[in-house]
Amino acid sequence: MVSEIIYFSMFTGVGISIVVILLGLARLLTTKKPSEAKLDVYECGVVGVTGDPRIQIKMRYYIFGLLLIIFDVEMIFMFPWAVVFKSLGLFAFIEMLIFIAILLLGLLYAWRKGVLKWV
Repeated sequence: MVSEIIYFSMFTGVGISIVVILLGLARLLTTKKPSEAKLDVYECGVVGVTGDPRIQIKMRYYIFGLLLIIFDVEMIFMFPWAVVFKSLGLFAFIEMLIFIAILLLGLLYAWRKGVLKWV
Protein backbone atom coordinates (compact mmCIF):
# COMPACT_ATOMS: atom_id res chain seq x y z
CA MET A 1 0.00 0.00 0.00
CA VAL A 2 2.76 2.42 0.95
CA SER A 3 4.78 1.60 -2.17
CA GLU A 4 1.73 2.35 -4.34
CA ILE A 5 1.36 5.76 -2.70
CA ILE A 6 5.06 6.45 -3.24
CA TYR A 7 4.87 5.46 -6.92
CA PHE A 8 1.74 7.56 -7.42
CA SER A 9 3.36 10.56 -5.71
CA MET A 10 6.51 10.20 -7.81
CA PHE A 11 4.50 9.87 -11.03
CA THR A 12 2.40 12.93 -10.15
CA GLY A 13 5.49 14.92 -9.16
CA VAL A 14 7.32 14.09 -12.38
CA GLY A 15 4.24 14.98 -14.45
CA ILE A 16 3.79 18.34 -12.73
CA SER A 17 7.54 19.05 -12.99
CA ILE A 18 7.54 18.40 -16.74
CA VAL A 19 4.58 20.74 -17.24
CA VAL A 20 6.15 23.51 -15.13
CA ILE A 21 9.54 23.17 -16.87
CA LEU A 22 8.03 23.25 -20.37
CA LEU A 23 5.81 26.24 -19.58
CA GLY A 24 8.78 28.07 -18.05
CA LEU A 25 10.95 27.35 -21.10
CA ALA A 26 8.20 28.55 -23.42
CA ARG A 27 7.90 31.80 -21.47
CA LEU A 28 11.67 32.36 -21.48
CA LEU A 29 12.34 31.48 -25.11
CA THR A 30 9.47 33.23 -26.90
CA THR A 31 9.85 36.66 -28.42
CA LYS A 32 7.64 39.34 -26.99
CA LYS A 33 6.54 41.74 -29.72
CA PRO A 34 3.08 43.03 -28.86
CA SER A 35 1.00 44.31 -31.76
CA GLU A 36 -2.58 45.26 -32.50
CA ALA A 37 -3.03 42.24 -34.79
CA LYS A 38 -2.26 39.83 -31.95
CA LEU A 39 -5.15 41.24 -29.93
CA ASP A 40 -7.67 40.49 -32.71
CA VAL A 41 -10.12 37.63 -32.44
CA TYR A 42 -9.05 34.63 -34.52
CA GLU A 43 -11.83 33.08 -36.62
CA CYS A 44 -10.27 30.35 -38.77
CA GLY A 45 -8.04 32.77 -40.63
CA VAL A 46 -10.91 34.99 -41.73
CA VAL A 47 -11.23 38.62 -40.70
CA GLY A 48 -13.53 38.89 -37.70
CA VAL A 49 -17.25 39.27 -38.25
CA THR A 50 -18.62 42.68 -37.39
CA GLY A 51 -21.87 43.16 -35.59
CA ASP A 52 -23.51 41.06 -32.91
CA PRO A 53 -21.58 37.78 -32.52
CA ARG A 54 -24.45 36.06 -30.73
CA ILE A 55 -26.54 33.87 -32.99
CA GLN A 56 -29.43 31.61 -32.20
CA ILE A 57 -28.61 27.94 -32.61
CA LYS A 58 -31.47 25.67 -33.52
CA MET A 59 -32.71 23.33 -30.82
CA ARG A 60 -32.22 20.21 -32.92
CA TYR A 61 -28.43 20.54 -32.60
CA TYR A 62 -28.72 20.36 -28.82
CA ILE A 63 -30.99 17.33 -28.99
CA PHE A 64 -28.67 15.64 -31.49
CA GLY A 65 -25.76 16.34 -29.13
CA LEU A 66 -27.68 14.83 -26.22
CA LEU A 67 -28.37 11.72 -28.28
CA LEU A 68 -24.66 11.48 -29.07
CA ILE A 69 -23.79 11.71 -25.38
CA ILE A 70 -26.40 9.10 -24.46
CA PHE A 71 -24.99 6.58 -26.93
CA ASP A 72 -21.42 7.35 -25.87
CA VAL A 73 -22.40 6.59 -22.28
CA GLU A 74 -23.96 3.36 -23.54
CA MET A 75 -20.56 2.34 -24.88
CA ILE A 76 -18.98 3.13 -21.51
CA PHE A 77 -21.30 0.55 -19.96
CA MET A 78 -20.95 -2.01 -22.73
CA PHE A 79 -17.14 -2.25 -22.97
CA PRO A 80 -16.55 -3.50 -19.40
CA TRP A 81 -19.52 -5.84 -19.76
CA ALA A 82 -18.03 -7.30 -22.95
CA VAL A 83 -14.68 -7.88 -21.23
CA VAL A 84 -16.19 -10.00 -18.43
CA PHE A 85 -19.08 -11.43 -20.45
CA LYS A 86 -18.13 -15.11 -20.05
CA SER A 87 -17.83 -14.95 -16.27
CA LEU A 88 -21.12 -13.09 -15.70
CA GLY A 89 -23.50 -15.66 -17.08
CA LEU A 90 -26.99 -15.54 -18.51
CA PHE A 91 -28.43 -13.01 -16.03
CA ALA A 92 -25.97 -10.28 -17.07
CA PHE A 93 -26.63 -11.07 -20.73
CA ILE A 94 -30.37 -10.56 -20.23
CA GLU A 95 -29.72 -7.33 -18.29
CA MET A 96 -27.63 -5.98 -21.17
CA LEU A 97 -30.32 -6.95 -23.68
CA ILE A 98 -32.88 -5.02 -21.62
CA PHE A 99 -30.51 -2.04 -21.43
CA ILE A 100 -29.99 -2.05 -25.20
CA ALA A 101 -33.74 -2.46 -25.78
CA ILE A 102 -34.48 0.61 -23.64
CA LEU A 103 -31.90 2.63 -25.58
CA LEU A 104 -33.32 1.45 -28.89
CA LEU A 105 -36.79 2.49 -27.74
CA GLY A 106 -35.39 5.94 -26.98
CA LEU A 107 -33.77 6.09 -30.41
CA LEU A 108 -37.03 5.01 -32.06
CA TYR A 109 -38.90 7.71 -30.10
CA ALA A 110 -36.39 10.37 -31.21
CA TRP A 111 -36.64 9.16 -34.79
CA ARG A 112 -40.45 9.32 -34.74
CA LYS A 113 -40.32 12.85 -33.26
CA GLY A 114 -38.14 13.94 -36.19
CA VAL A 115 -35.04 14.77 -34.17
CA LEU A 116 -32.77 12.97 -36.63
CA LYS A 117 -34.02 14.92 -39.66
CA TRP A 118 -31.59 17.60 -40.80
CA VAL A 119 -33.66 19.13 -43.60
